[in-house]
Amino acid sequence: MSPFTAIRRPVTAPGNPDGVEPAVLPQTVVLVGLMGAGKTAIGKRLAARLGLPFVDADVEIEAAAGCTIEEYFLIHGEAAFRDGERRVIGRLLERPVQILAAGGGAFVDPITRALMRGRVISVWLRAELEVLVARTARRNNRPLLKQGEAPRDVLDRLITLRNPIYAEADLTVDSVDCPLEEMVDRVLAALERHLGRTLATTAPLPETVEDGSKSMRVRP
Repeated sequence: MSPFTAIRRPVTAPGNPDGVEPAVLPQTVVLVGLMGAGKTAIGKRLAARLGLPFVDADVEIEAAAGCTIEEYFLIHGEAAFRDGERRVIGRLLERPVQILAAGGGAFVDPITRALMRGRVISVWLRAELEVLVARTARRNNRPLLKQGEAPRDVLDRLITLRNPIYAEADLTVDSVDCPLEEMVDRVLAALERHLGRTLATTAPLPETVEDGSKSMRVRP
């Protein structure tokens, strides 16, 4: 079996006394939104709950480019990066059903957005400015936040520019500061409402995970 093949799990969902097997996803789910929205953290656990592969588009882009996204931005600029991102995501969309975390600018690109339309279920993880500022401050590898302008001002401008485009996604789920599995539950509930059926899922993962040599409490 391909590692990218959706798995049907004989799970009886709560409130389903007839034991009808819940459904698996009919299409790939693509998580979109600004940096710091929680696409990777939520995506990994959503994939685990659904028994599906998780793919981070940024990781795939770095593998294809042979360098980090930050390095690529510095050497080639954003326009060249978007072109490469578009081609990598196009290849990823050819794979069987998966959970895909797209980079913050991917869905904003009209060609990439057109590639996704009708082929995936797009989910916008919408987050407020203060949440994004706090989350992005924890990492120092955001090229758009390292161009001399205050990160808050960059994020505020991106919210204004990009949120109307993210709003074209099939679903919108507010990404708030809460336990990570609660965010996964919110996304699952939105998917089930959208599909009109229960999805086959496994139990939530423990909130504490091993990260290198230390344990940490994970939030989106």
